[in-house]
Amino acid sequence: MTEKKAPVDVAVGILMKPNGDVLLGQRPEGKPYAGYWEFPGGKVDPGETILEALKREFMEELGMEVLSAEEWCGVEHVYEHAHVRLHFFISRDFRGEPQSLEGQAFAWQGAVEVEPLLPATIPLLEWIDRNIS
Repeated sequence: MTEKKAPVDVAVGILMKPNGDVLLGQRPEGKPYAGYWEFPGGKVDPGETILEALKREFMEELGMEVLSAEEWCGVEHVYEHAHVRLHFFISRDFRGEPQSLEGQAFAWQGAVEVEPLLPATIPLLEWIDRNIS
């Protein structure tokens, strides 16, 4: 019997402009699912709250300051390379414009026109489209 590993906690941010556009980032070369689009975020470090991880990741990856964010939902997803527990936060309160600090592309999207999308991202974009914008 194989031992089941606990899921990795990941903080994910949905930055939303007043017009409803959301920020998506493209996974850089060298990472699993390179080239796929997703909401930005990253792993929660030991001793860090999920919101602290979210703020750190946005500063490290995009040079943006998340001033406040509200916890939205959690989704567990099993990829071939990892079992993750995604903690989604929505923030309309942030400072700065995204910068490509890790060589990744990014795009503000209303009607989402980028692809391919990371599998765990698709149902959330559909829900946002129906309920928030």
